[in-house]
Amino acid sequence: MKRVVVDHFGGPEVLRIVEDDDPRPGPGEVCVRVLAAGVSFTDAQLRAGTYLGVPKPPFTPGYELVGEVEELGPGCTRLRVGDRVGALTVWGADAERVCVPEAEAVEVPADIDPAQALNLVFTYMTAYQLLHRVAKVKRGEALLVHGAAGRVGTAVLELGAQAGLDLYGTASARDRAAVERLGAVAIDYRTEDFLARVRQLPGMGVDVVLDGLGGAVSLRSFRALRPGGRLVVYGHYATLEHGHKNWRAWAEWYGATGAVGLWSLLSPRRKTLAYRIQKLRDHHHQVLPVAGGHPALSVGGGPRDPEGFRDDFRALLDLLREDKIHPVVAERLPLSDARRAHEMLERSASKGKLVLVP
Repeated sequence: MKRVVVDHFGGPEVLRIVEDDDPRPGPGEVCVRVLAAGVSFTDAQLRAGTYLGVPKPPFTPGYELVGEVEELGPGCTRLRVGDRVGALTVWGADAERVCVPEAEAVEVPADIDPAQALNLVFTYMTAYQLLHRVAKVKRGEALLVHGAAGRVGTAVLELGAQAGLDLYGTASARDRAAVERLGAVAIDYRTEDFLARVRQLPGMGVDVVLDGLGGAVSLRSFRALRPGGRLVVYGHYATLEHGHKNWRAWAEWYGATGAVGLWSLLSPRRKTLAYRIQKLRDHHHQVLPVAGGHPALSVGGGPRDPEGFRDDFRALLDLLREDKIHPVVAERLPLSDARRAHEMLERSASKGKLVLVP
């Protein structure tokens, strides 16, 4: 089979395609023939070495997949050969075949486009859990999301509208119309002060801020909360610059995250919460953004709460079937074009999901 490999940390140029033996499932695992694997900013962070828990090279990137079960390992009882499944892998999905734990796979109906279903496994799942499992939003609340035109931001706006929220989102001027089409008030992050804008609202702020950028943005986001408000920090995209690790931004991220956590403790009427969708396979608890993990593992992790993940996936499937959410696939590329997909990431952020089709 073919798979993508990161030999050393760096930009898209470090990606290469290799041929390898087909994997065999171990106890409790299923071998999946991959039909669609996603390419996201998280994959770029893995490739650059800025993701918390990134394995030591060489490893295969790929945060999520949808595929068809080809072989069952010992002890598997829930799935059958021929079943279509989705899986959160953290790394390892960019291959023609991948072994994943049966307990962490979610059933995907055969009549749904694998590339569309892929959007639900990571992007929409992140948005759904940010809203409903972490922030626990209530109808009528005001929410601000940073990067509103990006993949997770767009999913947040769609799901937030379904939840009856008043929506605000930071984006560039060129993405203003796209954000407004989703029912949100767009705030140009280059020319407008989002803090000043939301402080003009009743209550002098918003109830929830979702921050996937981190750094200094988190400090200002905390100040944007009205009493009872929640800031959810779920990413550190600001630490990646032109596809490479930015150590100064990492230092800023850690300093700002620590400061906003302390600020939260001293301000009991407002909270700071953290979210990570995944657990790492070897339960490695990493503090610094340096290579760790176990490079021999075919996949790096899975959902923190597999049972809750399946429940939320079913809820997202219902919304998709009811035409209440509209995951967009920007482009489908062959596995051999993995490098080009990574090169396209920044300019395709507002256009939908990039999908590798082995």
